[in-house]
Amino acid sequence: MKIGILGAGQLGRMLVLAGTPLGFRFKLYDPTALAPGGQVAPLQVGAFDDLVAVGAFAHDTDVVTVDWENVPVSAARTVAGLTRMHPSPRALAAAQDRLSEKKMFARLGIPVAPYAPVADFDDLEQAAIAVGMPGILKTRRLGYDGKGQCVIRNRAGLADAWRTLGDQPLIYERLLRFTREVSLVAARSRNGDTAMYPLAQNTHLDGLLAITRAPFEDRSLQRQAEAHMANLLRHLSYVGVLCMELFVVDGKLVANEIAPRVHNSGHWTIEGADTSQFENHLRAIAGLPLGSANARGHAVMVNLIGSMPRRRDVLALNGVHLHDYGKEARPGRKLGHLTYVARTPRERDRVARSLLKLAGR
Repeated sequence: MKIGILGAGQLGRMLVLAGTPLGFRFKLYDPTALAPGGQVAPLQVGAFDDLVAVGAFAHDTDVVTVDWENVPVSAARTVAGLTRMHPSPRALAAAQDRLSEKKMFARLGIPVAPYAPVADFDDLEQAAIAVGMPGILKTRRLGYDGKGQCVIRNRAGLADAWRTLGDQPLIYERLLRFTREVSLVAARSRNGDTAMYPLAQNTHLDGLLAITRAPFEDRSLQRQAEAHMANLLRHLSYVGVLCMELFVVDGKLVANEIAPRVHNSGHWTIEGADTSQFENHLRAIAGLPLGSANARGHAVMVNLIGSMPRRRDVLALNGVHLHDYGKEARPGRKLGHLTYVARTPRERDRVARSLLKLAGR
């Protein structure tokens, strides 16, 4: 089976590495010639909005997937007219506009923070009154890793936020007082079977995921998250891995957003689960049985951002796994991650402190 991937970043690279032992063949499509996925599979360079080139790329594949949720829906529709496309153009469209995403959550009974659409500065002022402050002004499209958003704590901050993000479709959300950020990764196969991973607890710094601990053991929250995820998967007729990011507010879950792809907060599954998110995504889109999503222990994942630790220092730590994405270092760029699977939460947290030091945190 030949699998095409639109996007050749680290997620595309890790999909190739997970699928090669299963006998899959891959090719990648990306606007950047130096994309790290090109180090492990053939890479075709082209623009995502070049529909002729995208169509030619898809022509000899058995299935095409994405490693970036903002691949244009037009490109996904072009592919879907030629071969299998998972996730579907409909699923990508649902996740690419924060306002549409929030409306979908509401229709499915999934709690969200109070919000309002913003088209001009008057809308922003009215939203701040109706929704309340503090709040977050976000672009409706293309924001990720903390980009495309401004926190507004008082009326004086409205004008500053508008100067930064104005003149594009926006959404204003109330800033929630949450106790934790968690995420649920799930896979759904072509025949509707699902595999739900344990909840993971995430900590962000400067808008970027810094550390993930899994499993986050709370039976009530796990049930809530799995119910919300099951509704989403059915509604979208979804195939592949989907991640939902959530806030824990007064013992309940409030949805933040979804990512229709393998996700940074699921990297712990490579060593920490019976079947990684990457392998289960490939199994799902290829029409193969899903693997177990059970945790093998208590895992920690630490992102390496901006610079890499010395390889020698990492590999001197027994049981620590280094994942180097093969990217050129620059500030704020995800360059790799470290993982460790412990027998107990206490052991995991002890090792996590060492890994954070290695990562310069």
